Amino acid sequence: MPKAVLKQGFWYIMYGNSVQLTVNIMDTVSVNQFRDNLKSLVEQAVSKHEPLRVTRRSGEDFVVVSAEDWEREQETLHVLQNHSLMKQIAASLATHNQQSGYRPTQEQMDEISRI
Repeated sequence: MPKAVLKQGFWYIMYGNSVQLTVNIMDTVSVNQFRDNLKSLVEQAVSKHEPLRVTRRSGEDFVVVSAEDWEREQETLHVLQNHSLMKQIAASLATHNQQSGYRPTQEQMDEISRI
């Protein structure tokens, strides 16, 4: 049975250990509301990490998102589009789920924890 979780404006639909679908739910304001409340709406988008859709009567809508969130989304898209990297992630998840992945020695763990 799928499980739906809402986190930071995104619905994550999970089947077992894998996420199958994410749907972004964002607030919407008119361009006039945006203009009148520019400072607070931009601050909200940045501080809450939630995009804001701005509608216009005569033209395309646009979205306000923080630079940090934009960069994170671009990185995620890069990873998802990289077939080789996705295969590595899937293989790593499989070995993790089977508890058959690489296990560092105690000495290696001590060295890692000193970093």
